Amino acid sequence: MADSLAGRLKAEALRLGFTLAGITTPDPPASYPRFLAWLAAGRHAEMAYLATERGRARRADPRAILPECRSILVLAAPYDPPSSAGPPAAEPAGRVAAYAWGDDYHDTLLPRLKALVAFLEAETGAPIPHRLYTDTGPLLERDLARRAGLGWIGKNSMLIHPERGSCFLLAEILLGLDLPPDSAIETDHCGACTRCLEACPTDCILPDRTLDAGRCISYLTIELKGSIPLDLRSRMGDWVFGCDVCQQVCPWNERFAPPHGDPAFAPRAGLPRPSLPAQLALSPAEFSRKFKGSPVKRARRRGYLRNAAVALGNTGDARHVPALAAALRDPEPLVRQHAAWALGRIGGEAARVALEEVSEAEPDISVRNEIQVALKASSSQDSSSDV
Repeated sequence: MADSLAGRLKAEALRLGFTLAGITTPDPPASYPRFLAWLAAGRHAEMAYLATERGRARRADPRAILPECRSILVLAAPYDPPSSAGPPAAEPAGRVAAYAWGDDYHDTLLPRLKALVAFLEAETGAPIPHRLYTDTGPLLERDLARRAGLGWIGKNSMLIHPERGSCFLLAEILLGLDLPPDSAIETDHCGACTRCLEACPTDCILPDRTLDAGRCISYLTIELKGSIPLDLRSRMGDWVFGCDVCQQVCPWNERFAPPHGDPAFAPRAGLPRPSLPAQLALSPAEFSRKFKGSPVKRARRRGYLRNAAVALGNTGDARHVPALAAALRDPEPLVRQHAAWALGRIGGEAARVALEEVSEAEPDISVRNEIQVALKASSSQDSSSDV
């Protein structure tokens, strides 16, 4: 009966829009010691919530979350692969990670998880203890997904399925119900390939299939709330929210990622390549309106505009000095600071004048310091061009 129920449950998951479904036990994840070592090495950067004593205990054993847990349903929902973004826009445009082109997956997947629990309770005729997660709880979810047969952990730390690549989002239901576990994919199908390591713009991928989060563009553009380290800004290219480079170059995505994902994650207007000058001019109200119900809102306006300023500076195009000069008067010091850096990176007379106009009146010391550094960089570029 359990086998039959598991089959019906997976069929219902597919009907609701998930493309992969597997079941595993609530046993402690094998990757937990590596997770502790990763924390001890400080690879989680400023994500202090990962290192709390309560969070560590709950990640060590799913039953610390739900004592009645007897099985875990792991699910995957696909999104459009990065390759479907099309050619770059004519005007300077930023890039947004493919999973964030459409509606927020938290809002999209949670009702489906609730529907699956309702389905199970109707099938069994009794309430079932459960917990629902989609990147929201203290679970080592890729380890659980690997055990449930949804893929293997690639060298870029992503979960990769041999027939669908890695462009999907994970969700889990902890269940107080015995269901037969699926078999894990034990083979490492990455082989000798190192394309993701070689392509990473910031060299954040580590040899043990983890990341140095503090160097990852996804962390820098989303999780980091303060100033982006100087040595990494020029490596961020045109990314304004997340990064897809390691997935773009992965042969498993090139060959097997479906051309389109779940319609809920289809690109909104203005994505996946938003106009950089337009992003830098977004007012608080415009930002909230544009990204309502979008994952991009997670970066908050000041973080998103910070990222746009860095991306605009990385174009090196003096035509965008006016947009950056206007950002020097943004109400957020974080935006002004990175706009100053961008002007220094572009250089030239117009950039220098824009920086000088605000240097004396700037009230924030971190921004003033950035302006002085940018003025020196701009002057240095002018001197080099005169030689």
